[in-house]
Amino acid sequence: MVNDIPFIGLCILTLSLAFVLRKLLSKSQTKNVPKGSLGYPIIGETLEFLRAQRQDKGYEWIQERVSKYGSVFKTSLMGSPTVFIIGQQGNKFVLGSSDDVISAKKPTTLQKILGKQSIAELVGTRHRLVKGEMLKFLKPECLQNYVKKMDELVNTTLLKELKENKTIEVVRLMKKLAYDMTSNILFDIDQPTREILFADFITSFKAIHSLPINLPGTSFWRGQKARARIVEKILPIMNKRREELSKGVLNSTNDMLSCLLAIRDENDEPLDDDVITDNFVFIFVASHDTSATLMTLMIWKLSRDQEVYNKVLEEQMEILKQRKGNEERLTWGEIQKMKYTWRVAQELMRMIPPLFGGFRKALKDTSYQGYDIPKGWQVYWASCGTHMNKDIFENPHKFDPSRFENQTKSIPPFSYLPFGAGSHNCIGNEFARVKTLTTIHNFVKLYEWSQLNPKETITRQPMPYPSLGLPIEIKPRCNMS
Repeated sequence: MVNDIPFIGLCILTLSLAFVLRKLLSKSQTKNVPKGSLGYPIIGETLEFLRAQRQDKGYEWIQERVSKYGSVFKTSLMGSPTVFIIGQQGNKFVLGSSDDVISAKKPTTLQKILGKQSIAELVGTRHRLVKGEMLKFLKPECLQNYVKKMDELVNTTLLKELKENKTIEVVRLMKKLAYDMTSNILFDIDQPTREILFADFITSFKAIHSLPINLPGTSFWRGQKARARIVEKILPIMNKRREELSKGVLNSTNDMLSCLLAIRDENDEPLDDDVITDNFVFIFVASHDTSATLMTLMIWKLSRDQEVYNKVLEEQMEILKQRKGNEERLTWGEIQKMKYTWRVAQELMRMIPPLFGGFRKALKDTSYQGYDIPKGWQVYWASCGTHMNKDIFENPHKFDPSRFENQTKSIPPFSYLPFGAGSHNCIGNEFARVKTLTTIHNFVKLYEWSQLNPKETITRQPMPYPSLGLPIEIKPRCNMS
């Protein structure tokens, strides 16, 4: 990652960051900060953490440190000292604290790519305003109107894919499907523009978990360039829709971009362009890769587990059998019948959560379990701290979708976190559910398939994907016309 950086530039950057880090650390020397290692200067333990993620050994990386230092430990990631807080009470502390203590502010890399004014960063009244308007497009009563359109889009894409290929790479296909559903349904972006933006979104996302080294050739540098191109292309679309809104040609309920343009704050002022572009990029990245991950892992699991596959197939075929009249497209009512299929998805997200964890930032000196967390330090929560806890999930290493059916033992708050928790939880969780179920319904309805590399492992970069892209051999289902 750093081998391609010119030596002089790296030296200058290292000295600059060392000065900033020294100021942060000098304040902590007199405090009772958690035990742990800050690793190498500036780089900290970032490379070790990312390497463990790529090998899908993030849980082991954390457990190694928990065994040495306890459930609260310090390290240094993405250029900043960081406190890991593991466990249900720790999740509640990090995700449930007020924004003036533990803020949603992210590391430099995430801020530069996703924007400083996305709903992941906004707090207070501005956060509630923007989130509330976005939720108008993501609540169940709105999603009901999207089902048939989503079903048609997935069906058309899959049929085209099979017509052109007998083997497909599922990761590539699911990323494209998730992206098309978001751009088409939420933002009403036309096909040519979608195609132009797609590659830049992929590049931007890859830069999110990288070192904040902004030199030519680095992942961070490429990600910022890609984000700038996205903003450059979306500004003319924003200006056109703003004009159509003012003339009454377009309604704010048409799409999420028009909705953001129509928002007025407490002073009856519109949102700045930066707020709109930041949230445009954030929603695309958040809704695209998390959904694509889950959809891919569903196909991966169905390829490897015959019992689970048979139950999912039976449920989906029963839905088709019960369909009445001339209805050809999926309905909202049918989505609600996919209970077992969704439990499979829930169990996958428990064992291989799309979101491994998340960063917060201490805006003032605070403490947890007797340890001081200095102002300016990052705080990190991790899903595996509760998802793989045997006191919360019995036999946690066993894949068991039934644990989400008629639970006799309810899951404690802040313990099951595929979509986060607290005021900054994922607002698109229901949208992700409908996208995933629509895609799996079409996949098992239309095709039979086999995995070309049965021993393919999972890697995180930073989302979990099959390491080879999940190539499969695919053919039409025999009983389909």
